[in-house]
Amino acid sequence: MSALPGHLYIIATPIGNLRDITLRARDTLASVDLIACEDTRHSGVLLQHLEIRKPLISLHQHNEAMRTAGFLTDLREGKSIAYISDAGMPGVSDPGARLVAACRQADLPVEVLPGPSAVLTAMVGSGFPADAFYFGGFLPVKSGQRERALTAALEADETSIYFESPHRLPTTLDLLRRLRPDRLICVARELTKKFEEYRRGTAMEVAAHYEAHPAKGEICLLISGLALPKWAGSAPAPESAE
Repeated sequence: MSALPGHLYIIATPIGNLRDITLRARDTLASVDLIACEDTRHSGVLLQHLEIRKPLISLHQHNEAMRTAGFLTDLREGKSIAYISDAGMPGVSDPGARLVAACRQADLPVEVLPGPSAVLTAMVGSGFPADAFYFGGFLPVKSGQRERALTAALEADETSIYFESPHRLPTTLDLLRRLRPDRLICVARELTKKFEEYRRGTAMEVAAHYEAHPAKGEICLLISGLALPKWAGSAPAPESAE
């Protein structure tokens, strides 16, 4: 299907395995007038793999406000635009939401092409219940804010999922180990890539593993909720009375 004039297409892209691109995404990228992307060099690798040559314009967190006005003008002039982030669905802990909001307010057509998502992949692959969950994006860098976020996750009924960096993961796991050593958690790492890993166990067990085997790559951290059913694994340890 060819791109329609004056339409913005928000397109999910592979989170690791380039073969996960959808047919619709490939066809749309090949037919739009221009492609906006978070990083032109990174997206260039995907487009080269797909044998697609289109004008690339960067749109990231530092220039999204400035670029949005120009893209609205392009859309009003009838150009079709695709937006892709570095990986996964744009707007989910990535740029894109501001551009979509501006198009909605200007009554310009927007189509979202679903596809790969690290959040949903990790959620389903963890074996934790996915009928209700909380996604908190990247954990806060500041220690106090991080501890408050993790404490809230440990007190929630549903599963909580966060993005985390490899160099901060040991500190985060150590904090979880101190707060609730028996809570069932999962580290989902390098999803869809050659060294994909799901490491599931108590906070004590998972923290000990990554002390001995430092993690690399892109990481999702999942924390089971208080309402974890028996079929999903060992239930969270009861809260101690203090």
